[in-house]
Amino acid sequence: MVLMQSSRQNPVCLECEMKWIDTPIEDPIFKKMFDIPREFYLENGFLRSIRSNYARFKTLSRAQVETFEKVVKNLLKKKKKKT
Repeated sequence: MVLMQSSRQNPVCLECEMKWIDTPIEDPIFKKMFDIPREFYLENGFLRSIRSNYARFKTLSRAQVETFEKVVKNLLKKKKKKT
């Protein structure tokens, strides 16, 4: 069973999605970008989506990269606020 929040989503279980996220990255720029805490991927479907898209296609658009970085910054701020 997979929790669906929108009819536009593809039903993929978290374990299956995390397999894409665990694939090795060869490009040093993307390797640095995707080096974030694993809990961020577990909590945020958008981050998983971007990371799995990179794993499949080996490239991202500029807008995807910018939005990914913006979301990660917000999550880091929230994490610092909690501690």
